[in-house]
Amino acid sequence: MADSSEFTVSRRGMIVGGAATAMAASAPAEAQTQRSTMPADPPAMPVTLKVNGKPRTLSLDPRTTLLDSLREHLHLTGTKKGCDHGQCGACTVLVNGERINSCLSLALQHDGDSITTIEGLGTPEKLHPMQAAFVRHDGYQCGYCTPGQICSAVAVLDEIKRGVPSHVQADLTARPQASGIEMRERMSGNICRCGAYSNIADAMREVAGADVAGAKA
Repeated sequence: MADSSEFTVSRRGMIVGGAATAMAASAPAEAQTQRSTMPADPPAMPVTLKVNGKPRTLSLDPRTTLLDSLREHLHLTGTKKGCDHGQCGACTVLVNGERINSCLSLALQHDGDSITTIEGLGTPEKLHPMQAAFVRHDGYQCGYCTPGQICSAVAVLDEIKRGVPSHVQADLTARPQASGIEMRERMSGNICRCGAYSNIADAMREVAGADVAGAKA
């Protein structure tokens, strides 16, 4: 006769095995029930964007971010998806000349707006002055954050030209200057994991100096 302990183990194994079989058999039906109760996706909506000077009309899920519309629908992959929470600045683009984090903005909010991505600033044959300065000063490093850094840098110098104040200005009524502390403060939302901040600042100073010289000429 079999030992009682062996019988107990065998009985326990049968119970566990039976429960597992029952769960496996019921899983597809439960999953199907869950799928059938999920709400339907909202209908797609049209949106027209002027991207890098060209009108582009898309039909998008209203929940689509501007970042995803650029990368996934228009295949402009220069704009990077970093944190996807508006904290790293890798997705920075220019909207009507002002910089935004495109991961935090819905595409439908920008119907009719003019969008400039890194692809629209310059070409390999004719670089934007900021792109060329980044190359000269090795401000790109691994390159992942570079598109957002360059778009932000271009916008920062424009903000200073237009007299937009910042947190580091002692006198908010005075016209801001393209000083090191001013540019570092304004670029603080763009994170570089390579630590190329000093090189980026050098590139910006070069372009800012050229702008000032051009204005005086």
